[in-house]
Amino acid sequence: MADETGDPLIVLSAVNKHFGPLHVLRDIDLTVGRGEVVVVIGPSGSGKSTLCRAINRLEPVESGTITIDGDPLPAEGKALARLRADIGMVFQSFNLFAHKTVLENVTLAPVKVRRRSRAEAERRARELLDRVGLSGHADKYPAQISGGQQQRVAIARALAMDPKVLLFDEPTSALDPEMINEVLDVMRQLAQDGMTMVVVTHEMGFARASANRVVFMDTGKIIEDRPPEEFFTAPRSERAKDFLSKILHH
Repeated sequence: MADETGDPLIVLSAVNKHFGPLHVLRDIDLTVGRGEVVVVIGPSGSGKSTLCRAINRLEPVESGTITIDGDPLPAEGKALARLRADIGMVFQSFNLFAHKTVLENVTLAPVKVRRRSRAEAERRARELLDRVGLSGHADKYPAQISGGQQQRVAIARALAMDPKVLLFDEPTSALDPEMINEVLDVMRQLAQDGMTMVVVTHEMGFARASANRVVFMDTGKIIEDRPPEEFFTAPRSERAKDFLSKILHH
């Protein structure tokens, strides 16, 4: 599958990050091609979420370089805000504005950041809500819908900015089991539609079915970076074997 994907969209080179004495990202080299779905897995505390958050500078890194579509990640200011507009992010907690309707949540950034007209932003928002299966919920408030529906609103909100890439930081881990699939279904569809995605997740079925590559992390390092079928059937490292034996046999 990898050969169908385009030129490099995200390039991390020799990236390091500490939290105090803890070395959470160790010399990370990672390239994500346009249209590629890269799933990042590994034990808790392995640096997966920090890696995801470093890509849009929610976590600043101490050394190394990160480029998005050929441009280095700016440190701050307007250039960073502009670049962040091109990087959609879906978090573990849905981060919706509680006092705004579903429709308002999806239209806010396109109007404020992309300077779209309200009418255009609303038309697009309704298309996206339809795409994530929520066309009947536009006028509800987040508290009136389920966690799975809120997460799908969060995905629609990220898509409303027409991002070059979508980052998912454990998007299903706060959900009840019966809601996980409704979110994964939307993500699977996005993957099929050619959206560039970096997904930190514990959902191995999604990794196996939808990823072009699986990146396995442990203790802040990328231990393996391989097509899913190879990784799941014949992991090369002892740490990956150990990790898979714990999660796949439960």
